[in-house]
Amino acid sequence: MPHGTDEARRRREVPAVNVAVRGGSDDDAAALAVGGATIVDETADPAVVVAVGDEAIRSAVADPPAAPLLPVTAAGGRHLVARDALDAAVAAVAAGDYRVASHPILGVHDDGDALARALRDVTLVTDAPASISEYALAVGDERLASVRADGVVLATPLGSDGYAAAAGGAVLEAGAGVAVVPIAPFSTTAETRVVDPDGTVTVSVEREGAVAVVADGVHRGVVDRGAAVRIDRVGSLDVVAPTGTENF
Repeated sequence: MPHGTDEARRRREVPAVNVAVRGGSDDDAAALAVGGATIVDETADPAVVVAVGDEAIRSAVADPPAAPLLPVTAAGGRHLVARDALDAAVAAVAAGDYRVASHPILGVHDDGDALARALRDVTLVTDAPASISEYALAVGDERLASVRADGVVLATPLGSDGYAAAAGGAVLEAGAGVAVVPIAPFSTTAETRVVDPDGTVTVSVEREGAVAVVADGVHRGVVDRGAAVRIDRVGSLDVVAPTGTENF
């Protein structure tokens, strides 16, 4: 049987679903079509909003979609769909084989001034190469630790399998909390932690030297000794997870 006939039959067997798209290319649109998606505007009540690439995913912080977000990156992850599996992931959504989980949006403040918002992670890291700083960590009124390190990263479950995992943090399930992970600590006894996502984490810089504040991979400012950067939950975003996300 000709290949084109097989392809047409597969398309007929896939249930249809309306999706809106942020980012992506013509190839991604083709993958969505193979998965059974009809691309519509976000105002047309889509079932999900597919965000392809880091910039599109970041856009959900400043401009939250009305429908749950299906985040797509090149490599995928625990809560992210790999770009080359987009058709299969959308087919699962079309078939109703998915769940929706709430993920926190983190706000970053320095001395009352808003620096950024982040969906995946917030990093404080020395601005100069080959240098370390010292950071005091607290949750609410409870001081956790002081650590000499290149930096500290706080990751939501959505970002926990990225930079935080590479630094030694746990990969978190949705709703599990926020991972707090020192980056290249000077001490071998430095601890990683998972804290309440609704608590306020304060990272205080206790050593001279510029420290960059990076939110979702974007440089948002520089602080120095004496700064007490506050990170807390300022919102939530519903994220689609096709059942068996790790397979996508």
